[in-house]
Order: sequence, then C-alpha cells, then structure tokens
Amino acid sequence: MSQEAQIDLDTPDTIRMSVAEATVLGEAALQRVGYSGEDARIIVDQLVDNALCGYKFAGLPRILAIAGDEKTGKARTPVKVVHETPLSALMDGGNNVGYIVAYRAAEVAIDKARKHGMASVGAYNSYYSGRNAYFVEKVVKEGFVAMHIASAKPRAVPPGAARPALGTNPLCFGFPSDNGPVIFDMGTAALMWGDIMLHAHLGQALPEGIGYDENGTPTTDANAALRGGVATFGGYKGYGLAFAVQALGLLAGAALARGEVQDYGFLFWVVDPNMMLPGGDFQRQMAELVTKIKATPRQPGVDEIRVPSERAYRERERRRKEGIVLERKVVESLKAL
Repeated sequence: MSQEAQIDLDTPDTIRMSVAEATVLGEAALQRVGYSGEDARIIVDQLVDNALCGYKFAGLPRILAIAGDEKTGKARTPVKVVHETPLSALMDGGNNVGYIVAYRAAEVAIDKARKHGMASVGAYNSYYSGRNAYFVEKVVKEGFVAMHIASAKPRAVPPGAARPALGTNPLCFGFPSDNGPVIFDMGTAALMWGDIMLHAHLGQALPEGIGYDENGTPTTDANAALRGGVATFGGYKGYGLAFAVQALGLLAGAALARGEVQDYGFLFWVVDPNMMLPGGDFQRQMAELVTKIKATPRQPGVDEIRVPSERAYRERERRRKEGIVLERKVVESLKAL
C-alpha cells in the first residue's frame, strides 16, 4: 500500500471530512482560543490546504499547538509596518500567530513587487507560521519568483550538541511557469516540530535518529523529544542550512521582539522575473525545464520522475473530492478545547 493510501485509510480511529466540514471544525476551535473572523479564516484556509496536500501534522492538529502555546494567551495588537522603503518593509506581528503575520507579509511583498519589480519583507514578534509553500504559492500565482524562510526558537540540536540551538527553520523557493507554480519547500530539521507534537499526542514512537531528550540522549519517545530537541536533516549539511535560515531571520527582525537572536523571523524575497528576462520568457523556460526533467530516462520499475510540489498538487485535487482523513482523537480534542 502506498504512503498516500495509508494516510487516507479509514479506520475506527479516523474520521473523514469534506473541506467544508473541516473548515467549520477548525474555525469553531480557533474561536474558542481567541481567533475569529478573517483571522480564523486565514489560519484554517492554510491548515485545510496542508491536509489536502498530504501534510497530516500541518493540518487541523496545529490548532492544538496554537491553543497550548503561551503566546496565544497573551495580548495581541494588529500587524503593522514599522519601517519601510519602496523596495522593503519590516513588520511587527503584534504577537499574532505566524499564519496571519506571514500572510500579511506576503501581501505587502506582492504589492511592492508589482510596483517596483522586487521586494524584501520581514516580520517578527510572532510564532508558528505553518507551511512556507502556502505563502509562496500565493506569491508565485501573481507571476513572481519568491524565496521565503522562517526562523524559530531553538528546537533543533546541532551535531555534537546536547541542547537545541536552532529552529526547525524551513526554507522555500517558488517559480512561476506556463503550467502553474513550481514550489520547493523543506524543513532543515529531520522531522518538523509539529510532527513531533502529533506523534506525542497520538502516543506514537519516533523513528530512530530523530529525537533527543532533555539530556541530549537519543530517544524515540516523542514526549521526551518535546522536552529536548530534534536532529537536523542530513548531518552537517542540514545544520548549515538551519544556521543560514536563523541568520536570515535576524534580517527579518527576529531579535527585536524579545532581544533574543534565536527567535521567530519571517523573510520574503520576491522578484518579478521580467526584471531579469524582459519579454516574459522565464515562465516558458520554467515549463520547458520541468518537461525535460520529467522526460529523463527512468530506472526499471520507476513510473515517473516527479518535480517538487507535483505530488502535493495531485493529492490536493484528489482529496477535494474524496475528503480529508483526520485522527478521531484530534477531532475530539479540537471539540473539547
């Protein structure tokens, strides 16, 4: 059975919901923890899209993480621009959850890129921003090339360390093409923190080599890893990328909220490809690049060569028709908030 089929398997421990039903459930749960109206719609739209694309941990279970975060119970102020030039903006997130703050930052980046051909926008004083690809796809659909990073507070353990020192620190690149957006999104941790939290909530063991307890000892106990940290992916290479994302987070103002250089920062770099290739040829070239890569001769038993985001988009369309499968325990926890 394929991994996709396993995710969508109906069992006594799961509930299948339509997009509309999942949206109602998510918005009701968010309202009970203090987010309503447009803010709740922005958050849930991403969570449902994450589930449609096959990212189980990044779907509605994230509301449980939002509810349990100490920042959710503190005062919030509207997201605002605190420093601006024609090509750049720095935004104070007002302690709003990152789903909202990064969404607003993406809007500002799009507006500036439309007017001036490029933009650099950073946002700070926030937390959990969800899946980078969601925001980047929004930017790319406007015809722009985009890079987006999200630094965070320490969760990832550098090679040889006994304590976390870096965020799980995802980075994402997006490209417009004649055949639609092409998005590459990855976390620099071996497993994203939301996935660790979902494993703990469901009582599931972590794979070997992922988690560390509070003493820096390797563990498969997800609850112990929540008190400790997670490895970076790919050894020193993942560590190096995590370090770079943490540094770029400083450019987005990560240290301004609490004076901590290891904190949340969301950065968008957006470019109109016509700034580099006048005449709109970039989109055509991107489509040709994808076509050539997919036409690469395959090894025996391989059905196709896929490019980044292709799997997610296919699953999104399938699940829009078939529905989203949620763990019954997650649904019950959301209703009990």
